[in-house]
Amino acid sequence: MECEQIARSVSRPLLPLLATGLLGGIDVGVGVLACLVVDHVTGQPLIGAAAFTVGFIALLLGRSELFTENFLVPVTARAAGRGSWFQLGRLWLVTLADNLVGGLAMAAMVVSAEPDLGATAAGLGRHYATLGISWRSLLLAVLAGVVITLMTRMQHATDELGPRLVAAVSMSFVLVAAGLFHSVLDSIFMFAGLLSGHAAYTWADWAGALGWSALGNIIGGVGIVTAIRLLRVPHRLAEERASNTSTEVADAPVQDISLGRDCPGAE
Repeated sequence: MECEQIARSVSRPLLPLLATGLLGGIDVGVGVLACLVVDHVTGQPLIGAAAFTVGFIALLLGRSELFTENFLVPVTARAAGRGSWFQLGRLWLVTLADNLVGGLAMAAMVVSAEPDLGATAAGLGRHYATLGISWRSLLLAVLAGVVITLMTRMQHATDELGPRLVAAVSMSFVLVAAGLFHSVLDSIFMFAGLLSGHAAYTWADWAGALGWSALGNIIGGVGIVTAIRLLRVPHRLAEERASNTSTEVADAPVQDISLGRDCPGAE
């Protein structure tokens, strides 16, 4: 997805935002299906993690998006005076909710169509559902936010499809292979386990894991990767803020601030 298109998502109308988030959950759900099938057949989690990368290839080529992909560019736009905090919060909440709805639908179809995968899904989901609230689980979530936001940064560093695919495949492999705590991806694994009837955890466990992982993802994506990137270009941010009056900030399209090579955060 082009930088300008993503930056514009801060003020995107509700219906397109709903559709894009829903498709993001579906695309990642395809990756979860591939991971479960390969893990079930081979018993090799690392091979399953490699199979999962098809979900992030679908995200890139299908131009859908995850909640955690909306850290770098929208926060940069807000820091430069574009959009509003309300719009940024709306973007995050709507995208997360839609990702979960799409992921839940995919999980239901997967365990209904392939019931043999239920036990595998429950086993993978149990890892995330039972992490609990601890420094370890928080750091796993922070690392997930760092990995996904770094992937976003890598993809915006070039217009070439090949390098962008490399970023999608490599970072999504790290995400699953390392068992990092990602709010959307891990929810889909937990959904599949719960819906299969094999889970040794509850919906309350999932809700707690979702809240804790989302917090860690934001800390990693916004508090570490995005914040440090912005510290490199304070002069560019000051210039952008100075170039807009308060009226223009409310009305101007967000596409002026992106993470292309000539934009704040890309230097």
